[in-house]
Amino acid sequence: MRGRALTGRAVVADGQLDVEISQFHEETVVMFSQLSEELLWEYIHSGEPMDKAGGYGIQALGGMLVESIHGDFLNVVGFPLNHFCKKLAELYFPPGAVGLQRVKHDSIPAVDTFENLSEEEGAGLDRGGAQARGTQDAGHDRTAESLPPFPTGLLELIAGFQASKALFTACKLKVFDLLQHEAPLQAVDIASKIDTSEHGTGRLLDVCVALGLLEKTERGYSNSDLAALYLLSDGEFSLHGFIELNDEHTWAAFTHLESDVREGSSRGHRAVGDEAEGLLQDSCPGRDARLCFMRAKHGLAKLTAHQVATALDLSRFTSACHLGGCTGALAHKLAREYPRLTVTVFDLPEVIEHVTCFQPSGPQTEQVSFVPGDFFKDSLPEADLYVLSGILHDWPDEKVHRLLSRISGSCKPGGGLLVAEVALDEDPRAARPGLLRSLSRLLQTQGGERSLTKSRQLLQLHGFTDVQVARTGDVLHVVLATRPAT
Repeated sequence: MRGRALTGRAVVADGQLDVEISQFHEETVVMFSQLSEELLWEYIHSGEPMDKAGGYGIQALGGMLVESIHGDFLNVVGFPLNHFCKKLAELYFPPGAVGLQRVKHDSIPAVDTFENLSEEEGAGLDRGGAQARGTQDAGHDRTAESLPPFPTGLLELIAGFQASKALFTACKLKVFDLLQHEAPLQAVDIASKIDTSEHGTGRLLDVCVALGLLEKTERGYSNSDLAALYLLSDGEFSLHGFIELNDEHTWAAFTHLESDVREGSSRGHRAVGDEAEGLLQDSCPGRDARLCFMRAKHGLAKLTAHQVATALDLSRFTSACHLGGCTGALAHKLAREYPRLTVTVFDLPEVIEHVTCFQPSGPQTEQVSFVPGDFFKDSLPEADLYVLSGILHDWPDEKVHRLLSRISGSCKPGGGLLVAEVALDEDPRAARPGLLRSLSRLLQTQGGERSLTKSRQLLQLHGFTDVQVARTGDVLHVVLATRPAT
């Protein structure tokens, strides 16, 4: 547990009024140990804390409660001696104040007489004090001008993980689901319904308000439009699964960033292997974790499916095969946009067995079918158009060459390959989303994002000579590569 000792002081020179009255405060952060209730009662019964402002005496028995402090020890005891002495030195020996004459007064006058006091001291200042004061003020101005700009953005970046974890925790506790049906609610009511402490819940809710996820009125808390659209577990465009994946898996992977950067490969990649089964098992072992992975992929696909399906004209194709299509979100959007198109989703058996709960209703569902298989090992279903969305970045170049070679061998003359990926820009600032994803791939799969130039070269190397590119949104690029017709 953390506590703070705050002391405020005002210094008047020689116990009488000096024109300059110095005020300051000192803060010391105290970290308390986790102690048993029995030991705390022993300390209470000693009688020592009964006359202490903070309920403990750090200089005596109360010192056993303290694990560490940051700041002045004597400030916790009761008086910040070091800071006080520095202020005295500033009052009696200010920089450049040689020859400064101070006028003493028998008592502290009323506030409205300070202007007269300044005039009374004017003569002394004119004989050297004014020059000293001017020199001192100029020094202050130079100091202010030489200070660097306040690093607001950097500080927000340093603490950014705290905001992410607050969002993850609110989703895990189903705060947004609760408020969708029962808002507005007070913190005490929310805490009761999600079985948490009122104090901790109130702080979490206020952070969510500051992040724009909740709204707060006198009646209580309610979801913001942003939360209602993306943070409900059963929402049409829910990112709840993606948040869960980041909280349960990606967060843990980033704790190994230093060692993986040093070695250049992820621990999971070295331990499990590099085939498709290895990737899925390593990222999300177990049924529950696999469903979490699928919910995350489904949520992201729902957000981008329309952009991918409509970025380029695909009307000439009558059959498509989405490799690694997971829940079929993009496949259903393609079927909706192109009524003549039939789409086969080809993914691992452990994925296909869970796709039923993700399927929409409507006539377009008849255009979509699911086939289990491994695109590195099994024969690929026949199709005019093959689709890879968010797949190539999972694999290093060696595996990408292998996959593209298999697709090229199955693709008919005049057939196409539709690739949707986050591509790296030439400008590192513009490429930030792709670079972060590339770092994440290092930690989990050994893959990474590639530039458009690199992607075009890979496709052309495998016989896809006609390459069209469309950028959708801020970071996603859609590429349609076609094999020449004979």
